Amino acid sequence: MRGEPLNLDHLGPPPSHPNTSPRTWGRAAQIAAAPHTDSASKSRPKRRDFTAAMAATGGTSSADVPIIQAENLTSNVRSILYSRTFLSIIAGVVAGIWGFTGLTGFIFYFLIMMVASLGLLAKSKFSVHTYFDSWSRILVEGVFGGLMSFVLFWTFAYDIVHIF
Repeated sequence: MRGEPLNLDHLGPPPSHPNTSPRTWGRAAQIAAAPHTDSASKSRPKRRDFTAAMAATGGTSSADVPIIQAENLTSNVRSILYSRTFLSIIAGVVAGIWGFTGLTGFIFYFLIMMVASLGLLAKSKFSVHTYFDSWSRILVEGVFGGLMSFVLFWTFAYDIVHIF
């Protein structure tokens, strides 16, 4: 979710986690929770000050860099990969049934992937940076990964329909 400040006060596992004692949180959480006594730490702002500043600016820093939560980005990229894999399989079967051979089949695949990219852009209302960190996530993410699935189902469907 964009625009909401990051919660930096949480250092350990959630309260429902079976290992809730501080010694099971890990060394990084213990170091982060330890009080700092050096003089440099006195000049640094506290986490709550940072969170309050981020909330006051609407979730952006002074450089206007949007906050992208890793879980949401991962979920969005996973959705793109699943949709491209599904479209690769369907396009391979269609190309095999229609009898495409050679370069015609590969052109068909890349046309399907261009239409899929346009569909993803329309689904995101052409506001890519709201859901992803770059344009390449929508335009090329998973295109070449789905190519092997396309070729597999293309040859399988072609063999079943036109050879056997």
